[in-house]
Amino acid sequence: MSEFLVSLLGERLVNSEKAEVDVQSLGARLSLVGLFFGCSLNAPCKQFSGSLCEFYSRFKKTSEHKDKLEIVFISSDQDQKHWQDFLQEMPWPALPFKDRHKKMKLWNKYKVTSIPSLVFVDATTGKIVCRNGLLVVRDDPKGLEFPWGPKPFAEVVAGPLLKNNRQTADSSSLEGHYVGVYFSAHWCPPCRSLTRVLVESYRTVKESGQKFEIVFVSADRSEESFKQYFSEMPWLAVPYSDEARRSRLNRLYGIQGIPTLILLDAEGHMITRQGRVEVLNDPECRLFPWHPRPVLELSESNAVQLHEGPCLVLFVDAEEEGELEPAKELIQPIAEKLMAKYKAKEEETPLLFFVAGEDDMSDSLRDYTNLPEAAPLLTILDMSARAKYVRDVEEITPAIVEQFVTDFLAEKLKPEPI
Repeated sequence: MSEFLVSLLGERLVNSEKAEVDVQSLGARLSLVGLFFGCSLNAPCKQFSGSLCEFYSRFKKTSEHKDKLEIVFISSDQDQKHWQDFLQEMPWPALPFKDRHKKMKLWNKYKVTSIPSLVFVDATTGKIVCRNGLLVVRDDPKGLEFPWGPKPFAEVVAGPLLKNNRQTADSSSLEGHYVGVYFSAHWCPPCRSLTRVLVESYRTVKESGQKFEIVFVSADRSEESFKQYFSEMPWLAVPYSDEARRSRLNRLYGIQGIPTLILLDAEGHMITRQGRVEVLNDPECRLFPWHPRPVLELSESNAVQLHEGPCLVLFVDAEEEGELEPAKELIQPIAEKLMAKYKAKEEETPLLFFVAGEDDMSDSLRDYTNLPEAAPLLTILDMSARAKYVRDVEEITPAIVEQFVTDFLAEKLKPEPI
């Protein structure tokens, strides 16, 4: 166990007294580690840190599992004094300030997109136990539900669901259906835009004979707003008054922002977290239920995924529809192999794959990342680390792509700044 934690966090952490904490000895008793991603200059982080201190102190004093949990602070501070002052307020250890490389690896591994963020991971394997620890701290202040592992969707959603004709349906009616779990709110303009498209997609899928249902989980700020927004939706909703169930669903899927559309298969297993992108990219629903594709064509709607972790982007000289197919076919076997490898380990793939032609979206990306105009151009872009890796050769072959990916994952490539 402790060997794994050393590989994840390094050999030494530091505490508020500037003393080193040996990870090897720390890991001998732990079963769960909470990775607290934050920054001293961020007001919500400061506020959450205070709540987490209360939670942590109470847990360490009263829980029978007090020795099985540790929190580790992963800072995005740029100033060491600010970091040190923030650490003074914390009763748990932190990753050393200078270990920026390890910090970025953890951000990418756990796909952290906002702060504050608290991710609970298994101390033996590093697998995610709970993505949304912020809700654990709020909803389980005494830590009675430790270790906060995922429960089946059917168990978490159990109870009456609303129809917009003021009737209700029991959640058991979802059995045997593909289900979209839709986290959204009326006050959010991108949510309202997506809802209009999703209504049409929902009707298209239902008319095709597929067993499909959507459950709206509201983030509205009042019941009145919820009722107004839900009146536009032809599907089901968790009652606004059932805040506990809405929160449990947010916690189950680690929701960090809205709109988010999670797609589940008929057994309740997740198909994709990227339902929003899929719906916008496939208005005719030809690819429903939107299983993850190994290689995506870069577009305005899926460009948001470039910020969710490292992405391989192959730029090619293609302007017409269909001209990207040879590029996709070239890298698809490599992408499929990587996806299968990490799926077998029940982990998310560490690299997404895109092909990009000649259009405004590709031009904007090249400008933003200061890439040369060459085509073909093989790149890996890591937006959160503001780093890029470039392979500019006359001919891109599968062997070149595979070696490029292998070297990146083995950390043998030298990054250039974005």
